[in-house]
Amino acid sequence: MKLSKTNYLIFRDCGKNAWLKVNKPEIYKKHPLSQFELLIIESGNEVDELARGLFPDGALVEDTGDTELTKRLVDERTKVIYQPVFETEKYKMISDIIVWNESANAYDVFEVKASNSGDNKKKKDEIYTYDLAFQYSVLKEKNIPINKLYLVRLNKAYSRAGELDIEQLLTKEDFTDRVNDILGAVEHEMNTAYEILSDPKEPHGECRCMTRGRSSHCTTFSYSNPDVPEYSVHDIARIGQSKRKLEDLIDSQIYSIMDVPDDYDLTVNQKNQVEAIKTDRTTIDRSLIKEFLNTISYPISFLDYETFPAAVPRFAGYKPYNQIPFQFSLHVVSGDDEEVMHSEFLHIENTNPDIVFIEALRAHLPDSGSILVWHKSFEMGINEKLAERNPEHKVFLEELNMRIIDLEDVFKQQLYIHKGFKGKSSIKLVLPTLVPSLSYKELDIQDGAEATDTWNKIVTGGYDASEKAEQEKNLLEYCKLDTYAMYAIWKHLIELS
Repeated sequence: MKLSKTNYLIFRDCGKNAWLKVNKPEIYKKHPLSQFELLIIESGNEVDELARGLFPDGALVEDTGDTELTKRLVDERTKVIYQPVFETEKYKMISDIIVWNESANAYDVFEVKASNSGDNKKKKDEIYTYDLAFQYSVLKEKNIPINKLYLVRLNKAYSRAGELDIEQLLTKEDFTDRVNDILGAVEHEMNTAYEILSDPKEPHGECRCMTRGRSSHCTTFSYSNPDVPEYSVHDIARIGQSKRKLEDLIDSQIYSIMDVPDDYDLTVNQKNQVEAIKTDRTTIDRSLIKEFLNTISYPISFLDYETFPAAVPRFAGYKPYNQIPFQFSLHVVSGDDEEVMHSEFLHIENTNPDIVFIEALRAHLPDSGSILVWHKSFEMGINEKLAERNPEHKVFLEELNMRIIDLEDVFKQQLYIHKGFKGKSSIKLVLPTLVPSLSYKELDIQDGAEATDTWNKIVTGGYDASEKAEQEKNLLEYCKLDTYAMYAIWKHLIELS
């Protein structure tokens, strides 16, 4: 067994998860990658290939096991090498790009990431530093002269103005000092990881994710922690942000929400979630729900957008990871006892949809009345970006945002508490709880990540003609249910009040 960079980084996150990946891959692979995770990988590959444009005319090592070609290229001091492969007795890794620096008489290492310097920068930078430190340690052991270690990533300030400008799209940041600061600790940790992962005896007991919230659990959490129920204390709202509380519960061997003491120190929202499960009681604040409903005026429009977060800007005016709005669904109720009317829009060309999207909104949205959405910061944010790119429509889009009301607020503010919501306000949980006759489970596309991936394949030639037509239909059905679901939930709330 040779420890790869990927497995080392997994080990740093959860050692037992890494051991299972290496030694019991059938368990690790029981949970396939999600559409969201696959999209991240695809984006990474796209940015990695684009980054080669910063250092053109390099030699590519196509075989991920070809250490001999790598050695020959390095010995010949090849100016630029893409995907060179290095192995030592214990370790194996592939660098993205190495570039010979004549003045330093050594190679510069460039690690490419399909991220920008925006959200979670501190956490990402820490991971990237360990990534580069692993590479540096292996290269040192191979006696390959190394000058600087760089991180290449997307420039969040770059706005495409025509042809893609690689020099402006990507930034190069010197991580050398950061790597040197932790190199000794990393090399010790690499050796520890190697010894544990190469040991055929499975590590005993639970994995380190036991004291993390559900969203931070490793792939094999359920295998390593069989005593933890599917819906557990890890699912208490925001419990992962209260590490002391979660650790206290786990140390007391309290895994089921049913076993949380009645007097345990929880926030109001957390306590409401726990009590809903333990008492099987639904709590409805009819008075406040009625106040909320009274803020809504006819005609009522139920609106939902679908978008694609392109890492590399595809069209003029777009920045890295700006959402491309390719679809919307709209249900409109004009007045009491009026029939709900539906209209929709889907852009299926690999062209900028901004103007046709805005024009379709103008054509189908009523000129007045409330616009109901679910999680309004999303739709409002899309409208703001549309206005930035298309200032001639700014007034229309700003007025549209002023009419938006967030139906999710009823559930975020816990005016309606039901055990079926599991402490969350996702429409995927609220809908089947309140309107059991409606469900996303019957659809071919069941969530936003699948919708995003499907659209991208449609416009980039990922389907043949018959598949494309079928997937267009699936997209329309999925988005249509999003807005009809809001209508059905609104009707349910009306009946309560």
